[in-house]
Amino acid sequence: MRIIFIRHAEPDYEHNTLTEKGFREAHILSDRIPGWKVDRFYVSPLARAQLTLEPSLAKMRRTAQVLPWMREFTYLITDPTTGQENKVPWDFMPRYWTKRPAFYDKDNWYKDDIFGTSEGYEEAVMNLRQGLDELLAEYGYKRDGAMYRTDIEKTKGDDDKTIVICAHLGANLEAIGYLLGISPVVLQQTIYLAPTSISILNSEQRLPGEAMFRAQCIGDVAHLLKAGEPVSEYGAFCRVMRQY
Repeated sequence: MRIIFIRHAEPDYEHNTLTEKGFREAHILSDRIPGWKVDRFYVSPLARAQLTLEPSLAKMRRTAQVLPWMREFTYLITDPTTGQENKVPWDFMPRYWTKRPAFYDKDNWYKDDIFGTSEGYEEAVMNLRQGLDELLAEYGYKRDGAMYRTDIEKTKGDDDKTIVICAHLGANLEAIGYLLGISPVVLQQTIYLAPTSISILNSEQRLPGEAMFRAQCIGDVAHLLKAGEPVSEYGAFCRVMRQY
């Protein structure tokens, strides 16, 4: 099967909506998604994700199921380097996060003391993992350590079965890290997912009854480039290559 993660379009956080550019991005995205054969759509409960998917769903006359556990990880901390309050729990300075061995631990990174200062964060991590596993179980994939055991009959011929999840930079990388067996803290510090970018993970069943997810692409914005729409820098801390 295939999971396509989409980050929402450029957000207007203050007004709980999208910017003018964000609405343009969402409409450009709607020229791409209807070309996919999608089994089911899923979306975060937050407006910026739902507004991003709305034009595509309207064109396809489809609906999306809301996944509460894919809302953004807005469990705030005080930045240990700068002392700034109300920071998301992944925008750490390199001098800090690269020296924390626990951050590289794919299984126990969230047990580091810094995350304990953010009420509800560990619970959100556990809810996402459980929610993702329960969702995949519906398709015949049962978590076994860092891989999946499959129902051979249920997953037979599912190479073209695709689900789409429209959510957020932080939450998408939480899910991708869990599926690939990589600490999401490392991904959140080193990967930029531009607004409306897509990331594709395919399940590989090289032996009967066993599956592992492998990334085909991370953060693709071909639809924006084709339309001549510059890539947004929301979520980056540098000038990104906006047209290429």
